[in-house]
Amino acid sequence: MSSIIDNQVRARFIRKRLVLVCKAVRKEEATIQTVSLSFFRFRSIAARLWAFSQMGFAHSGLKTTPGVGFYKLCGTGTGEGFTPAPNTGVYTILATWPSLEHARDQVRNARSFKAFRDQSSENWTLFMAPTSARGKWAGVEPFKAPPRSSPPQTGPIAALTRARLKPSIMRQFWRRVPDISTAIGADPNVAFKIGMGEAPLINQVTFSIWPNAASMAAFARADGPHARAIKAVRDGAWFAEELYARFEILADEGAWTDPRWQGDRPLARFNLTEAAA
Repeated sequence: MSSIIDNQVRARFIRKRLVLVCKAVRKEEATIQTVSLSFFRFRSIAARLWAFSQMGFAHSGLKTTPGVGFYKLCGTGTGEGFTPAPNTGVYTILATWPSLEHARDQVRNARSFKAFRDQSSENWTLFMAPTSARGKWAGVEPFKAPPRSSPPQTGPIAALTRARLKPSIMRQFWRRVPDISTAIGADPNVAFKIGMGEAPLINQVTFSIWPNAASMAAFARADGPHARAIKAVRDGAWFAEELYARFEILADEGAWTDPRWQGDRPLARFNLTEAAA
């Protein structure tokens, strides 16, 4: 009789533990960090001057936006994007949020984002979930990838790298950039690419979208200017700070035209929009 009672007690204990574990998993899934990356294009001189001024003035509004975590206002480069020459017509806002729903609501309704949309001629926002991240940005680890293992990504993947260059190697670094830009621009697998940064000469961010992890890895590992630059970075310790992150694309909103694409949806070039919806 006592053994039956003991078994019942153990069974109740196990059930309670399972309920707690399930609740914890659901809570974790409900609070997976979402990262938004918004692009804004400005046509007129007045709009470009306004956008440039917001690189300083917009901080007060962004930092008080409900739910915003880490955020950065960035300028962009010309040409393929990976150049030190600034593109005065394109600016970006990167931000982290506690959930996709919160990110969408604030990007649509927060005063700072609405001001950028109202001044811009075109805007596009990506919503992403970090799948891996290592390194720091301005001394913090901004992207929180899930700690537990997950199945390999089979759909579109976004990659972001951010580096703070050592002043002593800036000339060497920028000498290599044109070859890298040409290589990534010629890769047929790249769905979208851009170079940006808070201070692009020293703080350089590269962002790209690929159909899958395999195509991105093939470019990174292929013998060419990118691989040689990576080796030089490692051998010479060029970076004072670096960050590498990958993301699953959850959704996108808006439009972004480019002569290289058909239409105004970068993800549609490789039929990725359906996968990211």
